Amino acid sequence: MTDSPDSQKNDPIFDKYPEDSEDRSNTDTNPTPNSELSPPATPVNKEVELGQEVDPRTNARKLAATLTLEEQASLLVAADFWRSKSLPEKGIPAFKTSDGPNGARGAIFKAGTKAALFPCGVSLAATWNTDLLYQVGQHLADEVKARSAHVLLAPTVCLHRGPLGGRNFESFSEDPFLTGKLAASYINGIQQKGIAATIKHYATNEQETKRMTIDSIVQERPLRELYLRPFEIAVRESNPWALMSSYNLVNGVHADMNDHLLKDILRGEWRYDGLVMSDWGGTNSTVESIMAGLDIEMPTSGKWRGEKVVKAVNEGRLSKEAVEQSVANILYLVERTRGNDMSAELPEREDDREETRKLIRDAGVEGLTLLKNDGGVLPIKPSETKIAVIGPNANRAIAVGGGSASLNPYYNTLPLDSIKKVPGKEVTYSLGCHTYKWLPLAAEYCTTAAGEQGVSLEFFVGDKFEGEPRVVQHRTNTDLFLWDSVPLEAGRVWSCNCRTRITPRTTGRHTISFSSVGPGRLLVDGKILIDLWDWTEQGEAMFDGSKDFLVDVDMEAGVPVEIVAEINNEVRPFSRQKHVNLTHQNGGCRIGYKEQDQQDYLQEAVDAAKAADVAVVIVGLDEEWESEGYDRQTMDLPSDGSQDRLIEAVLKANPRTIVVNQSGSPVTMPWVDRVPAIIQGWYQGQEAGNALADVLFGLRNPSGKLPTTFPKKLQDNPTFHNWPGENLKVVYGEGLYIGYRHYERMGIEPLFAFGHGLSYTSFTYGKPTISQTVLSDGDKITVTIPVTNSGDVEGAEIVQAYIHDEKSRLPRPEKELKAFDKVFLKPGETKDAKLVLDKYSTGYYDTDISAWIAEEGTFEVLIGSSSADIREKSSFEVKESFTWVF
Repeated sequence: MTDSPDSQKNDPIFDKYPEDSEDRSNTDTNPTPNSELSPPATPVNKEVELGQEVDPRTNARKLAATLTLEEQASLLVAADFWRSKSLPEKGIPAFKTSDGPNGARGAIFKAGTKAALFPCGVSLAATWNTDLLYQVGQHLADEVKARSAHVLLAPTVCLHRGPLGGRNFESFSEDPFLTGKLAASYINGIQQKGIAATIKHYATNEQETKRMTIDSIVQERPLRELYLRPFEIAVRESNPWALMSSYNLVNGVHADMNDHLLKDILRGEWRYDGLVMSDWGGTNSTVESIMAGLDIEMPTSGKWRGEKVVKAVNEGRLSKEAVEQSVANILYLVERTRGNDMSAELPEREDDREETRKLIRDAGVEGLTLLKNDGGVLPIKPSETKIAVIGPNANRAIAVGGGSASLNPYYNTLPLDSIKKVPGKEVTYSLGCHTYKWLPLAAEYCTTAAGEQGVSLEFFVGDKFEGEPRVVQHRTNTDLFLWDSVPLEAGRVWSCNCRTRITPRTTGRHTISFSSVGPGRLLVDGKILIDLWDWTEQGEAMFDGSKDFLVDVDMEAGVPVEIVAEINNEVRPFSRQKHVNLTHQNGGCRIGYKEQDQQDYLQEAVDAAKAADVAVVIVGLDEEWESEGYDRQTMDLPSDGSQDRLIEAVLKANPRTIVVNQSGSPVTMPWVDRVPAIIQGWYQGQEAGNALADVLFGLRNPSGKLPTTFPKKLQDNPTFHNWPGENLKVVYGEGLYIGYRHYERMGIEPLFAFGHGLSYTSFTYGKPTISQTVLSDGDKITVTIPVTNSGDVEGAEIVQAYIHDEKSRLPRPEKELKAFDKVFLKPGETKDAKLVLDKYSTGYYDTDISAWIAEEGTFEVLIGSSSADIREKSSFEVKESFTWVF
């Protein structure tokens, strides 16, 4: 870089990561850029007492106390975008973090090292299988190690407060108990292999709209009983080594400096001793955040920590004890993940294992949720040989939602390809309709001057494109947001020409799209067609980009068109510089391309359906419609009713129509009463196509159940009146009543109930027995219920236990999930489902006593196949009320 490190230490924006200058998409390693990494060194001998090594927590505290204030302060902020700071002279290595919830991506946000792509959080939750989540955690730990990282930034446990949340797909459920139990198993699987899990986002981060500045106004009871409960369960049962604070404010105070959340509850009541990190860019103070217990600011920044910490201590505004405690927490994580390992960071590598592939496929099958199957349309029968595969999601990889959950998968499996591999089937395909939010990326039509697929990036030092390019890179993608991949040699202020040629395949009036982060211009054959140098209209993209602008260009088949995108990282218009207090920030662009339609896709779909024995229509959302950074605006399938019209037309042409919906949250289904079979397909990672084909043809039996309620219409959902808030405040006015709690309280029939999911077989419940009928503090009660597979194929049933408090001093939901068990049964086989209850199954949070209370009285155990399908009942008593804090 042209600027020295000292000249940049006060600017958090510019310590970014470049990708390698060569394309490494087909290699098995991905070196990460130079930064403050741990250099090779002889491991430092830690203090030994009486011939035995001191425990890691004690080691961390002792080491923290030996550091100078300046050394301590240096550790309280990240060294770069993903790593903590090392102090080699003190034997302190750095730890490296990696996103994210459904795979370990590594250090490059786009087109980085290839990695295993697991099903998204809501799909994993649909399995209701804690053992499976543990196995997923184990494999994720190995993937983290392959990325040369030590800390996985997962799981996400924020609740599905409403159906429009942009990150609902990434988190587990609307129910805090289900979320907490799954998260604990996932964390245990990760940490058993020495990798730290980071539970996030603490707390009340249930929307993406204005996420950095929105104030979540939530009363104490719902805060405790709903939004903190998954964190509480995970801390108690798996003790995650790290926790990430959320961006938003909670009752008027930012989460990263919220004494009530961090000091009173997390560190106080729960006695949590792990590391607390900020979300990226989510630190909002110096003194207040450290005093509250935020240990490390992520990523690198000169805004709040470093010298400002030293100054605050010397001026008496910040206690040295608080600084030392945070340092000890950081060093404790270092001890847990690295010990005294001062070896150099190895390059990232691929680790594509057959056993991981199988696990992902199994998890996908278990997560697929059969919502409807009238007349036994599913599975597709051997006699049905002509299969029409139709829909905008049929021939592409809808494997993950957008944002920090994204990664570069080892491979993808497409539904169409997987269906074609089933022997004895004649498969036809029709697109049916488009569902673009933004035009498809132009990459597959692009070649560089050297003839390589993709684009050439010419990076200049300074923002004026002056002199010769300092770095020239080749990239295969045209999604060119450069937040973590600007070459260090380009400096903190840079400009870039993105050059390529688009070669059309047909003659027509084709469309090019362009959006930019920072200033940008798009030139086509030397003419500026889109000028966003001073854009002011912000788009929905995750990282503060412009709106997407489109231009139509007449093109001839086979004749290349020269494309140049000019971008830099200046903050423009100049009026924005004062607002953000920066002259230069982030830069990048996105180039999309679509050729003029030459055919009637809807009619083609109808014709294909008429000629088939069965029509499989694969519809839904994708990572552009459902993503971190913004919320959905509607529950309807995009775009403009095109998918609904497609389903109706195909159904009219062929009554044996199966609809597969791929989304991470509920969608409106105006055709639900007429379509005989519906599968909720979620986002299922790299084995999405194979898992779906397994279920469609009966090679495997689906066993997923909904971890979130599907309402009939948006107006029915509990947040309809107060989403997403106003004047930077969102009131959680529904209180305790989210998800099924709301629908039951209001008597609103959902489209599909929480816990609902069908099978290709049937299950019969026997009579429950209960181990004891009185519950006291410290007791556990086991309800045992025999379940029989009364059908003729192997299957699995998820037995759910809801607790109903017959009499309570304060209002409570009609029932609350408090136990579940998944039993796998061969045809005719009977097994016992075990439902374990304890004091946590009975209590509610009483703000009068600031504690949980199990009140004297009778508690009914409602046992069922879903929240709306209760099969059996039992009961127990609490003879004398008792209370607890954690």
